[in-house]
Amino acid sequence: MVTIKEYTVPESLEEAYKILTSKKNNVILGGCGFIKLSNKNIGTAIDLKSINLNYIREDEKNILIGADTSLRSLEIDKTIKNYCSGIVSSAVSNIVGVQFRQGARIGASVFSKYSFSDLIPALLVVGAKVRLYKEGVLELNEFLDNKLSKDILVEVILPKRDAIAVFDSIRKCTGDFPILNSAMLKENNTYKIAIGARPQRAKIALGASTILSEEKDIDKASIIASEELTYGSNMRASKDYRIDMASALVKRMYNVIEGGN
Repeated sequence: MVTIKEYTVPESLEEAYKILTSKKNNVILGGCGFIKLSNKNIGTAIDLKSINLNYIREDEKNILIGADTSLRSLEIDKTIKNYCSGIVSSAVSNIVGVQFRQGARIGASVFSKYSFSDLIPALLVVGAKVRLYKEGVLELNEFLDNKLSKDILVEVILPKRDAIAVFDSIRKCTGDFPILNSAMLKENNTYKIAIGARPQRAKIALGASTILSEEKDIDKASIIASEELTYGSNMRASKDYRIDMASALVKRMYNVIEGGN
């Protein structure tokens, strides 16, 4: 059960940060799509809707996505659909349903570090960064490995790159939580592979990525991907099933990238 004592809509990031850090149980509200997954007693709920963080824009080197941008916007925006074979759009397209994606926000999805996130594997392989109000710009993998702190995610930064990428997942049905999800990117002759919902949070499979890049041996790379990361069991699938499916997903993504299927 979630209880909220006060609700506020600050006019600036500075004001929002002051409220956030004034008490331990003050929190930033995202789209609140998964807020019922936890039990919280929130002192002040902070809504960032008046700070104009709903945008997708470009500069010379990056695509900048404001934290208040909806997952639905990522799904349909032409710039995002044309970015790295549309991997980010593809990754969010199976998250629950259109109405949910319209309400869910990229900032909440990334800052919450959900282990089942379909978005995070895609962001990892493209080398995304995050801009935090207090800490500044961090590599996404660095942010994910750090302990959550009192900060505000301002925007997600996608570096422009000439790459082919694909997202894939295994789920019981469209809109369900993933049993396993994954992403693969190929830039020149270098590959990067990420696997998530293990059921732990997504991580780069460094060994498998290196083997595929240097030896072009997909059979070996798929086995390493199933061995080098930690897999576990939960209500959706067993550890052994996830290990087998990790290998299968790596091969399936490779075939898509190389034009096999």
